[in-house]
Amino acid sequence: MGLLLTTIAAAAVWIVLLSLGIKPFDALLVSMLMMLLAAVAHVFAPFLPGNRRPERPGDRYIPR
Repeated sequence: MGLLLTTIAAAAVWIVLLSLGIKPFDALLVSMLMMLLAAVAHVFAPFLPGNRRPERPGDRYIPR
């Protein structure tokens, strides 16, 4: 859901930058940067402290 909202916001930013007279390629780079940062946050969010689910007995494989 966050990636979808970021894509919509990036498209809106692209349109606003175009209307302000920024060159299309530069506006596209800003929009792509927004989407890239959202994708990186989406990938790394589960590994941040506080986002891990608590371990339950039997969750981890322990070789004998």
